[in-house]
Order: sequence, then structure tokens, then C-alpha cells
Amino acid sequence: MKVDAITHRAWLKPARLFVFFKYAVFLLLTANLFFFWRENALAAPHLYSEGIHWGNVLEAYSDTIDTLAWLVLLWLFELETAVIPDEKLRGGLKWLLTGVRSVCYFFIITSFFGYIGAWQQVAGVVPYAIQDVCSLVGTSYSWIETLDQYPSLDALSCAALQGESLVRIEGTEIIGTLAAAQAIYYLGVVDVINSATWVLVVLVLEVEVLLQLRNQLGQRLVGWFKVCKVLLYSTLLATAIYWGFEGDFLDFWDAFLWLVAFVFIEMNIFKWQAEVEEELAHGHTPGYLAD
Repeated sequence: MKVDAITHRAWLKPARLFVFFKYAVFLLLTANLFFFWRENALAAPHLYSEGIHWGNVLEAYSDTIDTLAWLVLLWLFELETAVIPDEKLRGGLKWLLTGVRSVCYFFIITSFFGYIGAWQQVAGVVPYAIQDVCSLVGTSYSWIETLDQYPSLDALSCAALQGESLVRIEGTEIIGTLAAAQAIYYLGVVDVINSATWVLVVLVLEVEVLLQLRNQLGQRLVGWFKVCKVLLYSTLLATAIYWGFEGDFLDFWDAFLWLVAFVFIEMNIFKWQAEVEEELAHGHTPGYLAD
């Protein structure tokens, strides 16, 4: 028995507002998928002049693939912890959810390695000397605005680069100042840290849900899980703040929305645990424990 949008409590005004806000956040995250795809699609031709193929697609579209996998996983957590009745989380449905989740984890982990590859891609820079930067306007050269944003050189950008000590991302025709190259290098590092932290977050959640389904989640374990989550979510908050100051708005906005979304998932789990404890206290066995 779970408290969610389809129970009678959800029709009370505060609960309806809560559910509306929760799913509005989920939909905003879904909209971000398009923006990440567009950002990756615009950056890929500049970073991979030889074209996109199976060997570099995970690096070129790591944000898009990662976001899509996380969106599916987010809805799976929502279904398991707030929508699907406990007694139905068994048999074929449980195996179906497990299969879909496994596919998501495959792409999340491969996207993590994609972030590593993308970071290594921007880490290799070489000095670039040219007397007149504006002579490159109209060519295939672009400049470093921020990570994954490399617009073509125009009169305004070339004037800003004129007279500066320039570097070029190795293997590309992307140029910029050393400060800009260092900035995207550190943003790449933050991407890797953020991705790795989210993998750990979902691992903790999966273990917690699994133990809950087996009725093996004691108070001591709950305490340890809370400590782990505080550390992990604090790391994610730090990366979001870093993006807010050093990255672009999309990275910050997306990171903020994901933190809010997983607060909702945490609330689902907390309510679920409380309801299971109440059922067991009254001598009732949750339906999923029948397996």
C-alpha cells in the first residue's frame, strides 16, 4: 500500500499540489533532454571532424544518452515507490522492471566512460599562433565559449581573441584562450565527478529498495544509508553550484532539477518504509514479500 496520486489522499488539495509539483519537475527534466541533444549535436562536428561513428558516439552524445537513461530510471523509481501497489511488485512485472532498469544502468555506466572520454578530448591543447584571428572568420574554425559550446568565429569573437595567447584543442579547429581551455578542462572533471556520484546514489537507492522489498532494512542500516546519501547529495549540490558559477545555465538548471526530483524519490521511500512498518506492526505481510 503506497500513498500516491491515485489514492484518495491525493485528491486533498495539498496532496494534489505536491503531485502536480513533482510531475512538473519530471516534465522539466524531460524537456532538458532536447536541450542536451541540441547542445551535443552542435558541438560534435567541431570536436570530431572525422565524423560521428560507433567509437565516439558515447563521448559526443554522453549528455543526451545519460539524461535519457536517467529519465527512464527516475520513472521506474517513481513507479516502484509511489504508484504500483506493493502486491503487484512480483512475478513478471518485477522481472520486466528489473530488465528495463538493467538497460538503463548499462547506458548510465557507458555514459560515465563517455564523460571521461569527453574530458580527455578537451584536456589535450596545443599552443596556437596567428597574427590576425579575424582572418579565420568564415572558415571552419570555432572558439571556446564553454564546455560543449563552440560557436563559429565571427567579427565579435575574433576581436575578443585578437592579441591573446591562444591554444587549440588537439585534433580540432577549436581555439580559445588558455583560461577558457582550463575552464572547460575543470568543467569536464566536474562532469566526471557528477556522473560517478549519481552512479553511487542510485546504487545506494537500489540496495535500500532491495532490502526494503526483502524486509531486511533495519534502523541501523537506515542510519548508514542516510549518512551515505548526505555525503553524496552534498557532492552533487557542490557540482551544481560550481556549474552555476563556471558553467552554463543548462548544466546548473538540470543539476538542480535532478536534486529536487530525487528528494521526491527519497520522500516516496520514507513513506513506503513507514507504511511497511505500520503493516508489519499490525501483523500484516506486504504483498511483495510473498515472493
